[in-house]
Amino acid sequence: MTDGTTSEKPCVLLIEPIPSWIVDRAHDLFELIVLPHESERPPEFLDNVERIRGIAMPGFAKVDAAMMALLPNLEMVACFGVGYDGADIGYAMQHGIAVTNTPDVLTDCVADLGMAMILATLRKIVEGDRYVRAGRWESEGILDLANSPRGRCLGIVGLGRIGLALANRAEAFGMTIAYHNRTERDDVPYPYYPSAGALAAACDVMALTCPGSEATRNLINREVLEALGSTGYLINIARGSVVDEAALVQALLDHTIAGAGLDVFAAEPHVPAALFALENVVLQPHQASATVETRTAMGNLTVDNLLAHFQGLPLPNQVA
Repeated sequence: MTDGTTSEKPCVLLIEPIPSWIVDRAHDLFELIVLPHESERPPEFLDNVERIRGIAMPGFAKVDAAMMALLPNLEMVACFGVGYDGADIGYAMQHGIAVTNTPDVLTDCVADLGMAMILATLRKIVEGDRYVRAGRWESEGILDLANSPRGRCLGIVGLGRIGLALANRAEAFGMTIAYHNRTERDDVPYPYYPSAGALAAACDVMALTCPGSEATRNLINREVLEALGSTGYLINIARGSVVDEAALVQALLDHTIAGAGLDVFAAEPHVPAALFALENVVLQPHQASATVETRTAMGNLTVDNLLAHFQGLPLPNQVA
């Protein structure tokens, strides 16, 4: 770490995608080496591995122990997103590498999309759009009736900042709330369930807002989907790794559950082709925080975290 008196810019590896206007700001503050993808190893990167002191990366990018080990002078990893599961936290902690993320600034935006996915799935908004565009309203008559969120129970897996914000929105639409966390909270009025399966059996719509990690990998499996049942819906705005994707596809195909709204997938940008033909599924390309306003705030906070480190100041959002 420097004391801020040197005029030499710290060398930072920036892994895309990060908004271009944030990259422009970072160029003013750091010497940047830009990778279009974490798997690429261009000469510019390989020739400067000893000079790289920081990484700026999307939270879903895979910066594993092998990647970090290539950088002997790495001091910090700044994740662009609230999730930081793409970074090998264990390796970072063992080698004194700080890790930061960008919480709070994306909470409302992600919760907004979560609520939009609930409405789109239950009210058949996307299906209705396709129905009209295909001329089927005129040729086949009215679309089958949809379902109202009012009076239904929303079960939230991961009642953190985003989960609470989603709960507030859902209550405005007349939904009741229940939740599952690793531990029960004493500051919310909602019923707590000790397992995802118990929550699934008790709710009508299950929304995932938990972190992606080994602890939550395939948390939503065949048994949980069976507990959610043929009138239940799954909404995933967390990480694709939280769901056993093969089990989910099968559950949708055989109507084990009624439908799903999915913003994230196990091997992005790959999406199981079997989902494309299903009318009861709403798909998004990992868009929960994807507004100009939120991505700008996230990008600025990523840069601020790096800047604080290199100026010897406390890190605003350190997670490891």
